[in-house]
Amino acid sequence: MSETNEKPASNDAIDSRVPSIEHLRERARKRIPRFAFEYLEGGCNSEINLRRNTEEIREVQLKPYYLRDYPGSDQSVELFGKTYDAPFGIAPIGLQGLIWPRATEILAKAAFDHNIPFTLSTVGTASIETVAELTEGNAWFQLYHPTEDDLRNKLLDRAADAGLPVLVILADTPTFAYRPKEIKNGLSIPPRMSVSNVIQMMMHPTWSFSQLAAGAPEFKTMKPYIPKGLSMKHLGLFMNKTFSGRLNPDKIAAIRDRWKGKLVVKGIVNSEDAEKAISLGVDGMIVSNHGGRQLDAGQSTIKPLTTLAKEFGDRTTIMIDSGLRAGPDIACALASGAKFAFMGRSFMYGVGALGEKGGDHTIAMLKKQLQQVMEQVACERVSDFPKHLV
Repeated sequence: MSETNEKPASNDAIDSRVPSIEHLRERARKRIPRFAFEYLEGGCNSEINLRRNTEEIREVQLKPYYLRDYPGSDQSVELFGKTYDAPFGIAPIGLQGLIWPRATEILAKAAFDHNIPFTLSTVGTASIETVAELTEGNAWFQLYHPTEDDLRNKLLDRAADAGLPVLVILADTPTFAYRPKEIKNGLSIPPRMSVSNVIQMMMHPTWSFSQLAAGAPEFKTMKPYIPKGLSMKHLGLFMNKTFSGRLNPDKIAAIRDRWKGKLVVKGIVNSEDAEKAISLGVDGMIVSNHGGRQLDAGQSTIKPLTTLAKEFGDRTTIMIDSGLRAGPDIACALASGAKFAFMGRSFMYGVGALGEKGGDHTIAMLKKQLQQVMEQVACERVSDFPKHLV
């Protein structure tokens, strides 16, 4: 199956065969080997919080106004000194290139073309420098805090040298989660290629041939620091040792001292942590539960977002990720107090379903869905959404 790099105009970017995230998910499921697809969409333990995230966002209701003057709507948002064309961005996902070949590069380029932020994970499959080139220095970088300060400083310096404006530090992964699907499929870091997994690859030739063309997925940002010649087992042990440990105020303070750009903490869900982060000089926070992949017994993201936005919204920039799957979901998050929203799986479904065109399609589709909501409820600006909360 041939795939083109041509970028269509925004309206033409929507493929009518897959007009929703649900359609993209189903098509991606058929094109991606099961072990990689389950890595993308799996949660921890019984996946209760994974489902709760989306379900509780969709309990939010919006109030329309049908008899008021309405000059039109504008989705643009000013965030950390830059104006983006829409109030949503692409969240970081590790091992993107395993899920679909060159997914990181495809999404980074699409985000740049549509003027929304793309966030690169420390364990992504493209390097800081590659993503910076594709986005002309407009990407964000998410740091998994290393055990060793020297490695932390090297990563921070590379991100700064690449001109990336925003650093996101991860707070919600103090321990490796218990994810039954990944355990069963051998998807540790790095993945184990069992006989079952090899058979699945053979049954998905488009994915397999694309992987051959792209080359085996690697942790490109981390590659300079990984000892050469490690077996798969020892590479896994190296990665586990390199990124073990809990984020704490001292670590945040050290990063704040070194990082001169905007600093965001991802994974804040309670007032005590929010107050501490603000006192340490962070510029914003992302209310997140890691997509339901870390704590099954925790809250969905929309619940703490509502509380934190009321308490801290005038002191810092409050954002959200986890559970958003459509334009109305974004609208409900904005109405609940978020200034900006991030989505991860949704964009990966797009790339898995449509390859090179998946990023353009998914961004254009979400913009169109959000535009329809704004027009329906007579919301002129993104900042006006809270006025429409029931």
